[in-house]
Amino acid sequence: MMKRIRKAVFPVAGLGTRFLPATKTVPKEMLPIIDRPLIQYAVDEAIEAGCDTLIFVTNRYKHAVADYFDKAYELEQKLEQAGKTEQLELIRNVLPPGVRAVFVTQAEALGLGHAVLCAKPVVGDEPFAVLLPDDLIWNRGPGALKQMADAAVVDDASVIAVQDVPRDQTSNYGIVATDAFVEREGRIRAIVEKPTPEAAPSNLAVVGRYVLSPRIFDLLELVKPGAGGEIQLTDAIAALLEEERVLAYRFQGTRFDCGTHLGLIEATIRYALDHEKLSDSARRLMQNALDELGVVDLD
Repeated sequence: MMKRIRKAVFPVAGLGTRFLPATKTVPKEMLPIIDRPLIQYAVDEAIEAGCDTLIFVTNRYKHAVADYFDKAYELEQKLEQAGKTEQLELIRNVLPPGVRAVFVTQAEALGLGHAVLCAKPVVGDEPFAVLLPDDLIWNRGPGALKQMADAAVVDDASVIAVQDVPRDQTSNYGIVATDAFVEREGRIRAIVEKPTPEAAPSNLAVVGRYVLSPRIFDLLELVKPGAGGEIQLTDAIAALLEEERVLAYRFQGTRFDCGTHLGLIEATIRYALDHEKLSDSARRLMQNALDELGVVDLD
């Protein structure tokens, strides 16, 4: 039986070149949506799913993520002296009590599979989650990872998040072929990395949430590097299919691809409109901007 996940891996070693020059000094995972960085949303999702060990796979040059999760003694002291208790609690509660952050260095950028493999000494022999912070998933109910973690335990299987994409976009994703879906789940029969629309077995795309059996580490060690010397997680998952059940899971929620400019903008708009204090003002500002552009109605 699949154990409940307790550990989550966050591959954050990428250079974020799409967002240059901003990402020259600020990692893309630290780009804000309203008042919190992308990485915080992914971390909160992992904690909600039951994870208490957060493993950040980073490179030797990126210190901002580690600094963010470290204590800021001087800042805390100044906020406390100024009586700014609300702000003080915000920075003290970046990680709740009982949750630890572990940082692992990926010496070379050798692909997502290699980044996950770097976490093996910390994860050990137990199921774990992988979250790509670029994929921000908004939902008013349980987060996508909690939905998947629950399914993994019930079905005794690895679980991979998927969503339907237009056929002409399959070359941007890993694409799965599945058995018939029962509610939100379907057993994966095959997985292909970035196929052309003509070769794609479906339009079900893998997005950045995984609950994986520890067997994936052994298989990653056997994967032969592909283009650019990269080790693809998709190749190891394809091998895992031959040994264990792996489910595709259509999660409840809306995914924003915050690795793109438009995705980051869309996420910011959605979170602003859903914000307890900002929603009314944000809607007015958006409507005013559209009025200035000659758009009659926000809808």
